Amino acid sequence: MRQTMRAVAGTMSEVDERVRRGAVVASATLLIAACAHIAFPLWFTPVPLTLQPFAVLLLGLLMTPGMAATTMALYLAEGALGMPVFTPHGLGGVAQLLGPTGGYLMSYLVVAPLVSWLWRQGSRGFVRTLVITTAGSLVTLTMGAMWLGLLTHTGFRLLMGSAVAPFLPGDAIKVVAAAAMATSWMRIRANQK
Repeated sequence: MRQTMRAVAGTMSEVDERVRRGAVVASATLLIAACAHIAFPLWFTPVPLTLQPFAVLLLGLLMTPGMAATTMALYLAEGALGMPVFTPHGLGGVAQLLGPTGGYLMSYLVVAPLVSWLWRQGSRGFVRTLVITTAGSLVTLTMGAMWLGLLTHTGFRLLMGSAVAPFLPGDAIKVVAAAAMATSWMRIRANQK
């Protein structure tokens, strides 16, 4: 009887952990969606300025690589199915993934788990975290620009002016904010132990 009770308790704790992780992943997609709706269209580019990259970087730092990848996959699936999780300055659904912002969106599948993995490979100090989030931001900008270039057949110089340069000042703020929040969170958790 005791062995049965222990087995049931062990199974229940595994179920509880899966439910908790599922709730964290679902909540994280809500954060990305909320940040996507904080968007400012730019008249000279089809790509709006949003807070999505901030959310992707922050979640990459706070989640394990597996959870980060799952979160990004779920977010993109929600958007592909037509849920209003992408910026409102686009077509929505699969068209948004195949449109001008598709490269930026698809980069999240790479950036969040990469940032997560890199951060877990060494110290979690602010400067190192800043370097990691900067690298993640550059991957997003590169993938976004490459996709937009393929889609529009735009030359390198024009592409840099419409798909990378306009986002650098805002991305610098997002990178610093994500690094500061994650390192502060780790400090708070360390002090609670």
